[in-house]
Amino acid sequence: MEKLRLTSQPRYSSLVNNSHLYYGWIILLAATFGMIMTSPGQTYAVSIFIEHFIRDLDINRSVVSTLYTIGTLIGSFALPFVGRQIDRRGARFMVVVISAAFGLACIYMGTVRNALMLGIGFVAIRMLGQGSLSLVSTNVINQWWVQRRGVVLGISGMATALIGVGAFPNLLNWLIPLYGWRATYMVLGALLILVMLPVGYFFYQNRPEDFGLLPDGRQSERATTKGEHGATPSYVAEENWTLQEAIRTPIYWVFTAGLASISMLGTGLTFHMVSIFADAGLDAGLAAAAFVPVATTQALTNLGSGFLVERIRLRTLLALALTLQALALWLAPHLGPGWFALLYGLNLGAVFGLQRTVSSVAWAKYFGRLHLGAIAGFSSTILVGASALGPMPMGIARDLLGSYTTTLNLLGFIPLVLAGASLFVDRPQRREEQ
Repeated sequence: MEKLRLTSQPRYSSLVNNSHLYYGWIILLAATFGMIMTSPGQTYAVSIFIEHFIRDLDINRSVVSTLYTIGTLIGSFALPFVGRQIDRRGARFMVVVISAAFGLACIYMGTVRNALMLGIGFVAIRMLGQGSLSLVSTNVINQWWVQRRGVVLGISGMATALIGVGAFPNLLNWLIPLYGWRATYMVLGALLILVMLPVGYFFYQNRPEDFGLLPDGRQSERATTKGEHGATPSYVAEENWTLQEAIRTPIYWVFTAGLASISMLGTGLTFHMVSIFADAGLDAGLAAAAFVPVATTQALTNLGSGFLVERIRLRTLLALALTLQALALWLAPHLGPGWFALLYGLNLGAVFGLQRTVSSVAWAKYFGRLHLGAIAGFSSTILVGASALGPMPMGIARDLLGSYTTTLNLLGFIPLVLAGASLFVDRPQRREEQ
């Protein structure tokens, strides 16, 4: 069993070693900002641009949906490589490279003139924003926190939901009418290069062990933590699985399938949010405003489930998220003014909040931190790839059938089946322990 140990010759950093509080809290702030800055590559932000792409580039919804699908799929194939590089080169180096590339990709999006250029842009912003910047930011928090991982990631998820999901679409809905969607994309690119890149360079640090510190700010390696079955092994006994070992366990695939369902169908609902609201007689401004209850519920659910991670089995939280997603799919065709649209937003927010908690915690909790980049990167390829498959069938169905109703009703059974499957898997054990 591989273990992470304090290095015999730790690095010294005045910022890290002389800090009056545990540096993991600085990591939390910096990485949460990194998660917020993934927004230009996230579907909740891209969805605000969709109608402008259709009008200004003279392409229909099915083409945009298909390009988004292909772009996301192609972009997802880079994530195992990115994950391995995070393990090998560290979060600090990788966040600088990713931020620079993501910024240039956003600037490029402001120059697209046709469907081909748009497809290339989708590859870049999905690979670098939704995929790579999310991966490195979640990874670095997991490296600095073990015992308090659920709570800390819950705090990060809450802030990301409120500022990212909640505020970002409304910010775009304000900027685009004033300056145009092209200039807005260029501003986003400049922010990534001029703000996110320096934040990553100065504040992201790879692991506490590199500086002679322990996760959670502990002074001793003998601390224990309360887990799903009471007391769990100390930090010294933390199991570190390789990617090859992890992918042989049932829980890896059941969790990946469940999270992929949420990613796929949640992305489809978010991508077509404006159109779904328009079909219900609700305008684009209200669709953008709907992200506020989504974000608020996501934030509260993220924080609450973060506190529950060490008290409730992760499989229970995943099953709940999948059940709520089925409900969201069945509610979407029946939106209308008033409480029904609000209920839809609250439900969708709960799904995303639970998904973020489970996806952020599961791999480090079950498989350790040493190979976390590779393990999470492989899963992220599937999740990001799955997110690519959501918009296309919904967009094609809307163009062909004139409605989302039949498609959403049928898709609702997918998460329901996976919710049942998730209740039958448990924490992985090595063969000699079984």
